[in-house]
Amino acid sequence: MTSLVLKIRAAVLADAEIIAEFNCRLAMESEGRALEPAVIAAGVRVVLEGGGEAEYLLVENEGVVIAQLMLTREWSDWRNGWFYWIQSVFVAPEYRRQGVFSRLYQAAVARVESREDSVGLRLYVEAHNQKAQETYTKLGMRATGYEVLEHPLRRELPAIIPPGGP
Repeated sequence: MTSLVLKIRAAVLADAEIIAEFNCRLAMESEGRALEPAVIAAGVRVVLEGGGEAEYLLVENEGVVIAQLMLTREWSDWRNGWFYWIQSVFVAPEYRRQGVFSRLYQAAVARVESREDSVGLRLYVEAHNQKAQETYTKLGMRATGYEVLEHPLRRELPAIIPPGGP
């Protein structure tokens, strides 16, 4: 195994294509969903152009983007501060189990902790994804006791593609 030369940085507009690609790969890999590339590309651009109360952090190895996460924020009137949510986590398969996500997570924690009005960092994880849950727990996250419910309005996710194809 070769030594990685990692750099963590904020994403810029020029990163839109790789972020959209990673999001499509993430959806297929984690949920078996084929996302609409045009919708993903537009959504990524909103973030990179300063909208959406979100930001992406990227990991590069020798100048090549190999991982990402998105931070979104949600106001808590109960705590008078911002909760940041980790979303759109993806590490290219050939870089997994090498500490890439741990470094990215620590950078996200440091970024959120540096903001005086932040009160916590959260994420949601697929209920069946034990490997991800174990990873997050090892990094210091814990269950909150909340379940996530949704009332979809528009732009529902595409149907899950069964293993072996449609």
